[in-house]
Amino acid sequence: MNLRQFFDLAIQTGIDADPRGRQAVERELVQVRTAFDELKPVDREFFDRESLSNPYADSRILHGDPERAIRKVFVGVDIETAELVLADRLNEKGAGIDLVVSHHPEGRAYATIYDVMKMQADILHRFGVPINVAEGILSGRMKEVERKLMPLNHNRSVDAARLLDIPFLCLHTPGDNMVAGHLQRLFEEQAPHALRDVITLLRDIPEYQAAARNNTGPKILLGSDDRRVGKLFVDMTGGTSGPKDSFEKLARSGVGTLVMMHLSEDNRKEAEKHHVNIIVAGHIASDTLGMNLLLDAVEKSAPLEVLECSGFTRIRRSG
Repeated sequence: MNLRQFFDLAIQTGIDADPRGRQAVERELVQVRTAFDELKPVDREFFDRESLSNPYADSRILHGDPERAIRKVFVGVDIETAELVLADRLNEKGAGIDLVVSHHPEGRAYATIYDVMKMQADILHRFGVPINVAEGILSGRMKEVERKLMPLNHNRSVDAARLLDIPFLCLHTPGDNMVAGHLQRLFEEQAPHALRDVITLLRDIPEYQAAARNNTGPKILLGSDDRRVGKLFVDMTGGTSGPKDSFEKLARSGVGTLVMMHLSEDNRKEAEKHHVNIIVAGHIASDTLGMNLLLDAVEKSAPLEVLECSGFTRIRRSG
């Protein structure tokens, strides 16, 4: 497959796993097309046309010929200048890397990560928060994230990829969709009774087993081993951390336990105030699981050789 086919297949896989459902995502894409059609010609020059078919602003081809054949990919949770120089050095030694893939966004994909956060409103609504309330509490958080991103030097790694002429892309929300859906289905099928049972289920997953051996495994952040789970929500997609007001709304809607990649101290205090159990599964392990599931789906179309770096370990699943 070529670079464009690899990327498009990953995006479509992410849409299939989107917690909003494909129909909702396609409705959003229609709205984007309508907004584009209504733009004045002078404004179309600055419109991100990738958004007409790709709903995830944090996932983009950052550098490279879309027609380039892809056989060997260098995959990491974070790819910055150091990893790109490493890929170039490995190629000097004959590694034959065709494409560097980052999970976390870089370049223009990082600059607009806040745009992906709007999907969190639908996810909160799915767990019982009225949609008007979900959209209301989310809007301020999205603007906060946008402001924090504005002064950053987003394009450093993309410039490195360009100077080294290494094909480079990032796949953030598609990977997060995969891990969120996978774990939500697991917990709904297994119906863990106590928080210790959630930990046990997570430790049965190879990525979390490896993290536990590396002292970064799943932990109960709020609650105790014998605390009952209640209604469980896997909160692992939607760009970045949502508004702290969401904990109160989720508690009122009956959610008892959240399984998350990570949690800020301010948000931990807010969750504790509303007696919400929190299990932190682990950031890098969760990202690794999501990317493994995404690559499994892509490799059904064409096998790839994967070279691992930056916290990522390739674990394939049969079937």
